[in-house]
Amino acid sequence: MINKMYQVSTLQALMQGYSRGVIKAGELRQNGNIGLGTFEDVNGEMIMLDGECYRATDDGTVVKAPDEIGVPFSAVAEMKVGEIRQIDVGELADMAAVKQFLTLQIDEAFSLNSMHVCRIDGEFACIDARSEAPYRSHHVTLKDMLSETQKAFVFKDIPGTIVGVYYPDYMDGINAPGWHLHFISEDRSLGGHVFDLNVKSGKVSLLRLDGIEIRLPNDPAFDTYSLKETSQEDIKEVETGK
Repeated sequence: MINKMYQVSTLQALMQGYSRGVIKAGELRQNGNIGLGTFEDVNGEMIMLDGECYRATDDGTVVKAPDEIGVPFSAVAEMKVGEIRQIDVGELADMAAVKQFLTLQIDEAFSLNSMHVCRIDGEFACIDARSEAPYRSHHVTLKDMLSETQKAFVFKDIPGTIVGVYYPDYMDGINAPGWHLHFISEDRSLGGHVFDLNVKSGKVSLLRLDGIEIRLPNDPAFDTYSLKETSQEDIKEVETGK
């Protein structure tokens, strides 16, 4: 059986401002139980975990996303207990250390050219995160949207789960190469896109994926976007908030 990533639209489309709903969250949940993304008009950060779809609002609080809400961009997969690798992890001081640890695990398994999903369940000394309010416009780049709507917040000494996706370098443009991480607290009340973090201890669950299905927008407006204009610098700035 192929373990596949189910992706809605492309990162290039979102970066260029295509933020219309492509599918509904209810349909997305039928195609995976873990992953991340955003909502129509970039209305908050998505965390898909254990088959539930959550939306982090612009103050860092989390609500369950209704099945009817539109999804312009997302990447999800089906993570099953019998198919995952689990690794206990101690303290990891920052985002660089977390990404280095995760990349080492997939490198040792000779799978750097495959996609992966992961979760880190544990205790976190600090989560530096962001989310955003909706921006109702089109052909406005994601970078410009976030400059108006993004808010950052810090969670201290909090148990919860990091949800991550990994894309290899050659898939640049379809999604961001490397690791992309979102957080949700254990009580499902706080979360967002992760800029930086400090892991006290936890358990990493990793799943290698060997296929991808991409759901492109069925909308004439989609063809008005130039999807190769986004620079790696813009993607990095959106990813890191710097």
